Amino acid sequence: MAALSRRSVDLLLPRVRRAGGPAERWARAAVRWHLNSRYDTSELRLVPTAHGPALARPLAEATPLAARRLNLETVLTVLRDAGVAHFCVRGYDDKASAVAIGSGGRREAWAALRREALRRPLFVAAVTEQGVQTPMPATSNHAWRTLAGHRVIRLIQYVCDPSGALLLGTAHGCDVEVWSRTPQGPLHAPRPNRAADRVPATGQTVELDEAVFTRMTSAHVPGQPQRPTRPEFAGTLLDDITFPVDVVYTWVDDSDPAWQARRDAALGAQDRPLTVQAAGESRFANHDELRYSMRSLHLYAPWVRRIWLVTDDQVPSWLDTLHDRVRVVSHKELFGDHGRLPTFNSHAIESRLHHIDGLSENFVYFNDDVFVGRPVNTLKFFQPNGLSKLFPSRGKVDPGPADAADLAPTVAGKNNRTLIARDFGRHLTYKMKHVPHALRRDVLAEMSDRYAQELERTAGNRFRDPSDVSLVSSAYHYYALATGRAAIDRITSTYVSLAASDAKQQLAKILARREQDVFCVNDEDGTPEQRQSRHRLLRGFLTAYFPVAAPWELPGPDAARQDG
Repeated sequence: MAALSRRSVDLLLPRVRRAGGPAERWARAAVRWHLNSRYDTSELRLVPTAHGPALARPLAEATPLAARRLNLETVLTVLRDAGVAHFCVRGYDDKASAVAIGSGGRREAWAALRREALRRPLFVAAVTEQGVQTPMPATSNHAWRTLAGHRVIRLIQYVCDPSGALLLGTAHGCDVEVWSRTPQGPLHAPRPNRAADRVPATGQTVELDEAVFTRMTSAHVPGQPQRPTRPEFAGTLLDDITFPVDVVYTWVDDSDPAWQARRDAALGAQDRPLTVQAAGESRFANHDELRYSMRSLHLYAPWVRRIWLVTDDQVPSWLDTLHDRVRVVSHKELFGDHGRLPTFNSHAIESRLHHIDGLSENFVYFNDDVFVGRPVNTLKFFQPNGLSKLFPSRGKVDPGPADAADLAPTVAGKNNRTLIARDFGRHLTYKMKHVPHALRRDVLAEMSDRYAQELERTAGNRFRDPSDVSLVSSAYHYYALATGRAAIDRITSTYVSLAASDAKQQLAKILARREQDVFCVNDEDGTPEQRQSRHRLLRGFLTAYFPVAAPWELPGPDAARQDG
């Protein structure tokens, strides 16, 4: 093969800063090494990883689930073509996959994987009780000598989105497990799994949906690929989520002239003054967060069956309303003969969410400024028996009765406390985190009957009011806990105010680490110049964190629109 020119290296380093010195020499040496394996580098990109530079394949659909599928399907194809008997395993790791082979097929399997590494950049790593060890190029003699004594290895292909902002690799690889066998005995697993640690040495193969092997997806989401396995891995387990889970958003486009006219008319008809927070612009500001929050579901929560978007007869210009996993719900449909429309009170709208026709019994409520930050499964929000989870913060609901100086959320929290104390003798002190809220329709319906007067009054308040009850973000959780239908749990989260002096630094840290389960980015009132600056800051952050378009986004110029 011809020597690698500097221009060839430069073309493979479009997003790596070339500052000279050892780092560049290391990167250039890695490219030369990969090219000696005769890869088609025109389809690859050199990316920095925690273990040094690696060649990644850009994919338009670069999601964790897609990366998992790519690695699994590569291993299944290689083993099938090599004639090595194998079956998929129901492992504990939802992000990575696992395939079992008998110890007698180890030599053929390793040789076949090494041959495949001559066609595409593959890495291998030992998997031990301490975790996944340092990945090594799968064409390396040293790599296979190092792996000789290990019974679980991980095959890894790095993938990235076309912009290079999102890199997926080690966490989404495929583990090849070597199951041992005594003479005439069964196969024994090298590590525990969720279903069976022993299976007969020979047995029939069955095909099961992908959702059986990972809770990153769900049997209620269409398009499940089939995976080969043994009958011992079939069946519903005690820790499986068997019910569908939907997501509900409430959303408003404050730039819509028709909506502005409705709001101004409602303000003019108010018979008592409103607080600044109740009518402030930041309460209705639209920075296109919804698009990226919904992208976060596509990336990191693909188990969501359907997304319901509740609006005042508004539809985002980029949303494909015909997509089978999205439904738009009008306030008119939601309220019916109840409440008072038009409404600009989120507490009022939230008090009616459980009336959505067709909504799953278990659902998660998102504000549009809340995002999923890394892969999570359904167990993050619900127990397998259907109990919802709540996530208290360390913030407290101020003691004492409500007064005129209280902010609207504080007043609603105190109203919630009065109801819970009256009916259950429990003193409500903790606020809830700014995270998605796991909810059950049966509990909400029961509360609607029990607190009919309070919730009807809330539904009738067009703007936030001192009499409001905050049903889905607060009162529900205390009520469900008190009645044995919810459990306290933990979630990794953070909250960023765009008005904070260090907001830019906070967002940069979140982007670099990607270690939060969920995060919230909230706006506040400010001058037009401040609002525009925050808009640019937030848009740059969101496009970098969530670069992969969701399947419910319309193609065309508007889908890629970058407002200034």
